[in-house]
Amino acid sequence: MENSAKAEEHEKIFHKEAKISLDSEAESSFIINQNTASPETGLSAEAPTCGQVNTPKKRKMEFEDDLVKESSSCGEDTPSKKRKLDAEIAPEEKGSGDDEGISRRRRIETDGFPKDEPTGDGTQKRRKIELEDVPEKQKNLEEGHSSAVAAHYNELQEVGLEKRSQSRIFYLRNFNNWMKSVLIGEFLEKVRQKRKRNITVLDLGCGKGGDLLKWKKGRIDKLVCTDIADVSVRQCQQRYEDMKNRCRDNEYIFSAEFITADCSKELLIDKFRDREMCFDICSCQFVCHYSFESYEQADVMLRNACERLSPGGYFIGTTPNSFELIRRLEASETESFGNEIYTVKFQKKGDYPLFGCKYDFNLEGVVDVPEFLVYFPLLNEMAKKYNMKLVYKKTFLEFYEEKIKNNENKMLLKRMQALEPYPANENSRLASEKVGDYEHAAKYMKNGQVKLPLGTLSKSEWEATSIYLVFAFEKQQ
Repeated sequence: MENSAKAEEHEKIFHKEAKISLDSEAESSFIINQNTASPETGLSAEAPTCGQVNTPKKRKMEFEDDLVKESSSCGEDTPSKKRKLDAEIAPEEKGSGDDEGISRRRRIETDGFPKDEPTGDGTQKRRKIELEDVPEKQKNLEEGHSSAVAAHYNELQEVGLEKRSQSRIFYLRNFNNWMKSVLIGEFLEKVRQKRKRNITVLDLGCGKGGDLLKWKKGRIDKLVCTDIADVSVRQCQQRYEDMKNRCRDNEYIFSAEFITADCSKELLIDKFRDREMCFDICSCQFVCHYSFESYEQADVMLRNACERLSPGGYFIGTTPNSFELIRRLEASETESFGNEIYTVKFQKKGDYPLFGCKYDFNLEGVVDVPEFLVYFPLLNEMAKKYNMKLVYKKTFLEFYEEKIKNNENKMLLKRMQALEPYPANENSRLASEKVGDYEHAAKYMKNGQVKLPLGTLSKSEWEATSIYLVFAFEKQQ
């Protein structure tokens, strides 16, 4: 109780500091004592383990995070011979969670994990190198972070459904996609409950259009898709056209416009077809951390996300949990941590400025680009400038445990193949061959009468996905 009270007090204190920092637009930093005792690196919680699933003969992507093979009808669900999942949740070991204790001073000693802000070196001392002596990707890094992000995503190749289904992170990506689907569906319903009929959405950082089908199923009226990567935007637009062409004569699909822009540096309102357009939802999935290179960039991103929201509209998204990232960093013996699926590498420990705290993030075959810590209390303070109020925030584990209790969400989990069958049948093999990666599932099987196979994620996959959180802000009247 005493530690909890201290954490709450520290958080209140830092909220004030964050506001002072914003008012002065000074780049603060937070120093962690180098002698902090760090516990062993490990998962913040065990991987989710659920009840019986039926193992399909072949993996099949039902939903899109990259490309979806949709039925001839535009976005309709089709019955499939997929694994059954009772979704009985195995008891989880709660981890560090989202402690947000921050001291009154810039320098403090912590008695456990760091409880601080996303940060990095705001005025970075980059190496002086001759651009002609380095590859194109390195040139982009030196010229600016935004161009590096655009180059990375423009260079990502489209791969076929068969190849994606054989990916080591097949279930991880499906699980993340399920999280987005539930979040989007829930807040679309909240908008409808406010008697809103024609729903307009801004997809900030749309990528190749991984959420198009979600918006179709959500029966929205208009969608604006924007991304920094021009190739991704063109692929997103082509997906939309293909989706529209597959629709039956009497089937409705939303109208859409597509914009290539750096949402941390350019004002989208100058690019909209209708400058007076307002949105009911702005969705920013796995993207806003790219804008925290500086105060100015983070502010422009928030202005784009929130300025044109109607009163009662929502800014929703997913982003890395800075507290979990720093916890794992401080527990590591080096400046990096991860496993065979993902790696996170910081430039140094102990100094985490509010803006520009860069780290390199790699996720197998999907992401390999620098990102910046997002200290969430700071994001919350900055959003107030645009009359936004935080109404929802959960870690991925908390969100999963809350939403899996709903039967519709359970069924969606099945259709999206968001958990892996365990044990594997004689005609298939597990996604991970790492010793101990399914220890939690084996333990769950021994704890009671369960129908097999179970549905789970490997520990390696859960370690990768449990660094994230979901959030929602509401525009005030």
